[in-house]
Amino acid sequence: MNGSTAANAALLAEVMSGFTGLVHCDLLVCAPAPYLRQCADTLAGSAIGWGAQDVSAHAAGAYTGEVSAAMLHDLGCRYVIVGHSERRAYHQESNALVAQKARQALDSGLIPIVCVGETLEQREAGQTSVVVGEQLQAVLDVLDVDAAAAIVLAYEPVWAIGTGKTATPQMAQEVHAVLRAQLAKKSAAAAERVQILYGGSMKPENAKELLAMPDIDGGLIGGAALKSADFLAIAAAAA
Repeated sequence: MNGSTAANAALLAEVMSGFTGLVHCDLLVCAPAPYLRQCADTLAGSAIGWGAQDVSAHAAGAYTGEVSAAMLHDLGCRYVIVGHSERRAYHQESNALVAQKARQALDSGLIPIVCVGETLEQREAGQTSVVVGEQLQAVLDVLDVDAAAAIVLAYEPVWAIGTGKTATPQMAQEVHAVLRAQLAKKSAAAAERVQILYGGSMKPENAKELLAMPDIDGGLIGGAALKSADFLAIAAAAA
């Protein structure tokens, strides 16, 4: 929950200017709902994509305050984050609810960025693979083979978000490989096509080493994305 019209304008201008020439990677900005139109207008015609941070599990109806996937699509939105750890924790979003949000997004022509991840307690108890496996499986269960291959997946260890802690590249790769294997059980196309992003405090200092791992296809950037220099440095590390 960051940003203002003025701050967004400055940040987007800096990112657009600095992204020139970095055609080796895809860059996407996911903004709070009130600023989606600003993002659409500012980024129109650029090489930078944009999306929303959440979406309703309902297609339409009397759900005051919620934003449907069809509304986001109507605005020209292409991506939407679902199941972010903060939504799961602060709003008690269940695996089933996240799955329905992903389904609604796909049905409306959006690409859901499905987030999975474990808490520190779950990791220390050796439950990481079980937890992220259950989170992903709930989504795969409501998708057919083609739809499963159309999502983006993001692994965000909850214990490494905003804490300054980061999973080592080897730790992150281990979980990404587990997720890739689970996708393969759904279909070979899903395992091959789905990009799996790392979302646990990726920074300019660790981005290159993380992105060098075979199953880490990119990053879901949090705090570092609020500073254009850091965000662009991570994009450059994807070369």
